[in-house]
Order: sequence, then structure tokens, then C-alpha cells
Amino acid sequence: MKLLRYGPRGQERPGLLDAEGRIRDLSAQLSDIAGTALSPGQLAAIARIDPLTLPLVEGSPRLGACVGSVGKFICIGLNYSDHAAETNAVVPPEPIIFMKATSAIHGPDDDVIKPRGSTRMDWEVELAIVIGSHIAYAGETEAAAAIAGYCVCNDLSERAFQIERQGQWTKGKSCDTFGPIGPWLVTADEAGDVANLRMWLEVNGQRFQDGNTSTMVYKPAFLVSYLSQFMSLQPGDVISTGTPPGVGMGQRPPRYLEVGDVMDLGIERLGVQRQRVVAAR
Repeated sequence: MKLLRYGPRGQERPGLLDAEGRIRDLSAQLSDIAGTALSPGQLAAIARIDPLTLPLVEGSPRLGACVGSVGKFICIGLNYSDHAAETNAVVPPEPIIFMKATSAIHGPDDDVIKPRGSTRMDWEVELAIVIGSHIAYAGETEAAAAIAGYCVCNDLSERAFQIERQGQWTKGKSCDTFGPIGPWLVTADEAGDVANLRMWLEVNGQRFQDGNTSTMVYKPAFLVSYLSQFMSLQPGDVISTGTPPGVGMGQRPPRYLEVGDVMDLGIERLGVQRQRVVAAR
């Protein structure tokens, strides 16, 4: 299934995409694509519904972030061998973990804000995992079963804040709008082999990232298991798993985002996003 949230920001309604690519409303079945609605039992119940019996949503409404009320937004750094090489970094012996503020979560096609004082705003197309079950101290088999699905994430960064302003990466990763997720959550059964999905990102029509999840060092089930050794994971938590090469920081010379730039990005089987960069007010 492809689950989504549509409508004005803060007033999103749950829906799913039918076989013809049309939005069907799920409001009579659940209040949101969030929390316990992502449990295996609830997803199985939704899967039993004939989409043609659900109300058709007319027009082309705004799509919100594909998961609501996210509890934790966790990211993995330097998790692609070819991206580590472009940044002259060594692949870490264990996953690098950092957090993005949940206030960074954003709709897949909404404008993104260049923060005040930003000089090195960068892009990163990433595969994101959405958790469907509470787990702690899980092995990889249990971890894999706890994954509700996957989505596209643009892990936007302000490199000067991240690298030059001291401390952890969080301050360069958590600016408002720096975490577009969606357009939909693709359930694990439909996503296919997520260890071999093509992923790409363009700025103003020029392709910068053209990679594949096959170069991911630490795979989804391992990452979920690994994280569960340090913190419990709850339904609706989002884990963004790293980016392939081609980020702005890795260009020669570096190329960073400016007001007016437009990013198009996507992952095979998971959908596409488009964002325009606007100035902070």
C-alpha cells in the first residue's frame, strides 16, 4: 500500500493511493497515518479494504508529511561508502547517529526555507524507515518485522551550522522545513528489495545525485536493531538512513542552495518530491 496524508498543513487527513494513482480518503477508518495506525494489525486491516469503496478525493490536494505525530526523527551519517569517499571520510565501524528536530518535518512538495545566516545549505536524498511496532533490544529478525514501511526523505543541512558552529550535527540538520518526507509511506511488502533501489536528486534540472541503496553500508534491519540497543522505538518513529554521493558539499567547487533553486528528488518505487527554496522571513 501507499499511505499518505493530504490537506492544509496542520489539518491533514489520512488517505491511500489506489491502483490508478488516485487519492482515496481513509478518515472513516482511522484518524491519521500515525502511531498505532502503523501497527501490523492495523495495516493488515487497511489492506483488506477495497480502495474502490473509499471516497475519491477530487483535484490535486497538497500532500503533507506521510507520517503524522512523529515521536523521534533519527538520522544515520556516512552510511554510503561512495558518499564517505566524496567527503574524504572513513566509513565508521558503527553507525553514526544524530537527531533531527521533529519540527523540521515537512510536506514533500512544500517550499523549504533558507535559514537566516545560512551560507551552505545542502541537499541529501535518503531512504527513510518508518517504525510500526514498539521494540527494544531487538535482533534483526524482530527489527525487520517492526518496519511498517519506507519513504523518501530530503535530509536538508546547513553545513556551516553543522560543521563550523561547534558541538553536534543537530543544529545544522534541524532548521524548520529541513525534513520533507513522502509523498507516501510505502508499506514494507510493496517496497520490494530496499537494498537495491535507484535514488536521485536534481537542482534546477541538473542531476547531482544518482545513486543506489546498494552502496548503503548498514542496512535497514541492522539499523533498527542497532538503534533499539540504545533507545526503544515506537510506532511512527522515522529513521533516515544516509545519502549517496553528489551532495553540494562534495562538488568541486562546492555548490550550495540559493533562494529560488528548485530540487527534484526521488527513489525508485517510493515516489518523488519537489521543493523550492525560499528566504526566511
